[in-house]
Amino acid sequence: MRLLPLLVIFLLAYIEISLFIQVAHVLGVFLTLLLVIFTSGLGISLVRAQGLKTFMQMQQKLAQGESPAAEMVKSVSLVLSGFLLLLPGFFTDFLGLLLLLPPVQKHLTLKLLPHLSFTARGGFQPGQGGGSTFEGEYQRKDDPAPRLEQRDSSSYKDDQ
Repeated sequence: MRLLPLLVIFLLAYIEISLFIQVAHVLGVFLTLLLVIFTSGLGISLVRAQGLKTFMQMQQKLAQGESPAAEMVKSVSLVLSGFLLLLPGFFTDFLGLLLLLPPVQKHLTLKLLPHLSFTARGGFQPGQGGGSTFEGEYQRKDDPAPRLEQRDSSSYKDDQ
């Protein structure tokens, strides 16, 4: 079981090198390198666009008080897709682009959603308990100049 990640890495490297050699044989080495760089750049731009869209959807769901669990699963698939697209090679680019497809994301969401639980925590709202407020005074020891004290508006009106 401890050798499984190592086996997966070697299998992935074998597939990537084999595909690279096959494509380079057909297109040439220089064009193959350009194609790998182009697919990585295209994939990253797609991940960025879909990531912003998913982030906005998560914010809308939170504002409506709904669970953004589906969007969270999509964001995990986007991060995984971005990582796969950054790796040089055609097989990892194929897997990364596959994770960007909405039907694949929907299937992944349906598979993972029952295993997730989401609880919303409200932010600070005045008038509701739950936080502690401590009042106090402070004095700067390193400042020799005396400070003017703030006066409330009722004592200011009395002086005039």
